[in-house]
Parts: sequence; C-alpha cells; structure tokens
Amino acid sequence: MIVTKNISFSRLMKTTGHHFLWLIPLMGSIAVLYHFSIITFKIPWIPVSVIGTAVAFYVGFKNNQSYDRLWEARKIWGGIVNDSRTWGMMVDGFVTSQFTDKAIPKEEIKKIKKKLIYRHIAWLYAHRSQLLVPTSWEHSAQSGHIGKSAQKSQEKFGVGLIDDEETRSSLDTFLLPEEHQRLVNAANTATQIINEQSRDLTQLRKENIIDDFRHMSMENVLRTFYELQGKNERIKKFPLPRQYANMSRYFVGIFIAFLPFSMIPEMMNIGQLGFWFSIPVVALIGWIYVAMELVGDYSENPFSGLTNDIPMLSLCRIIEIDLREILGEKDLPPSIEAKKGVLM
Repeated sequence: MIVTKNISFSRLMKTTGHHFLWLIPLMGSIAVLYHFSIITFKIPWIPVSVIGTAVAFYVGFKNNQSYDRLWEARKIWGGIVNDSRTWGMMVDGFVTSQFTDKAIPKEEIKKIKKKLIYRHIAWLYAHRSQLLVPTSWEHSAQSGHIGKSAQKSQEKFGVGLIDDEETRSSLDTFLLPEEHQRLVNAANTATQIINEQSRDLTQLRKENIIDDFRHMSMENVLRTFYELQGKNERIKKFPLPRQYANMSRYFVGIFIAFLPFSMIPEMMNIGQLGFWFSIPVVALIGWIYVAMELVGDYSENPFSGLTNDIPMLSLCRIIEIDLREILGEKDLPPSIEAKKGVLM
C-alpha cells in the first residue's frame, strides 16, 4: 500500500513510462508517412471520439470493480483485526479456574492463554502466506516481460521490502513443536490451526476451565475467523472475470490504433509546428488510456505481493503486538514501517 501523499513523477514513469518507448515511435512513424504524403487518408474524428468515449466508460467500469475487490479485502482484514482483539480479550478473561473443582496454578492458566493466543498469531501469518501464493492469472505468474517485470517490482517495491521480517513471523515461533510439523504440512495450514483451537476449547470445557456459555462464545469467534478467511480466499482464488479484465486491453489497443489516423492529419493542418506537436500529443493521449488500463489491471489482485497490496504484514504485526500485550509481555516486536513509501 502506497502511504505517501502523492505518487512521484519518477515512480509514475518507472511503472508506466516505458509505454512511451513504443507509443512515440509508432506515432512518429505515422506522422512521417503523412508528412511525405505516403498515406493521405484521414479517419473522421467523430467515430474515433465515440470509440474513445466507449473505451473510457469500459475501463472506468473495470477500475471500479478492481477497487471494490481491493476495498473489500481491506474491510475483511479490518474484521480480522477487530475479532483478533476480541479473541485475545476472551482468552484473557474467560480462561480461569473459576469453574474447576480445585484451583489451577496461575502458571498453568498463563500457559494455556499463551498457547491459544500464540496459535492465533500463527494463524494470522499462515493465512497471509497462503494469500501470497501466486495464482495463474496474476502478473508474477506470467511468462515473458510481464512476469519478469512483476517479479522485479515485487523485489524492489513489494514483498521484497520486508524479507528481513519473515523470520520473525515464522510459524515455529508461535506453534508448539509437537504441532508445528503436523500443521505446516496440512493442505490448508490456516484452516487446521483454527480447528486446533476448537479442539483445545473442547478440552478446556471438559476440564471445566470454561463453562458452556464461554465455550460457545469463543467457538463463535473462531467461526468468524473461518468466515473472514473464506472471504479472502474467494477474492484470491476467483479473479475479476476475464471478459472484463482483458477486453478493455483490446479496446484500448483499438482506440490507440485509430487515434493517429484522425488526430495527426488534423494537427498537421496548422503547419510545420503541428507536425512536431502531433507526435508527443497523440502519444500522450495513448499513454493516458494505457495508464488507466494499468491502474485497474494492477489493483484487481490485492494479495499479489505488489505495491498496491493490502498491508497484511503490517496488520498482522499490529495484532501480534496487541495480543502479546494482553499476555503482559514486554519484549514486543516493532511495528512494520513503510519503506520507499510502501507499507506491506
């Protein structure tokens, strides 16, 4: 997530400026053909403007849907933050020896609380890691220039910015040794971690450490974690329909292909100066449409490890700090800081 007030011109050019490398030569070549009368036909401006308007509406629709996916993902993670704090509060307040036949040592109660809270922190990081696994339609999974460019962007402005934080969030830090190997080898580690929490709650109920009401209340919180996890997985595993995601690219290409045959001869009517101005002006219009297309294209996948991602690691760390403070711990990890204007 970009956290600077403005996107700098240099960053804008790094992400979209390379499209001028083909737009300017293309428009320049067509302008030269008109200048030497090698081609003389002209497409009327009205049909081109109609195409441009239609493309703008279509790209705008795609961008709206991409933003909806991004914002929904952020709301889901907001729910994870809130319910995680609720879980910490319940563990701290509900796990007592109030209902047991004999008092349980405070150290044993504290050990149970730590296990339940640390396992939840493990769920956070496991869920984040699973969401970062690339799908077949994401940019980093593509072949050729698109894939290499996305992977390079991940390293410089995405998940590569926080590689030094990965060891701190390793699951073996939060899971007991006897359950770590079993859970990390599961097909869906995050799902099995929540199920492990439910098993522990059942055992606590058998031992009368929690009563029926507290048991069901805590199980309901676990259910909300499953719901939130499932919503994130839906966004991750169900792409923006390809007919919307890809057709706009073709429409932008069609518009750019027609544009110079209408605008360049029109601008050349004002003389020699019009010839020189027509090249950058038409290239700039084409770049604007390409940039609009790219905004939606790189916003539709909020868990792709790129600059526009939901700052999942930052949110996980915030929750970790809150929950460990509930346990009374003092040696807390630092919050995730933005690097190069990007918070991951």
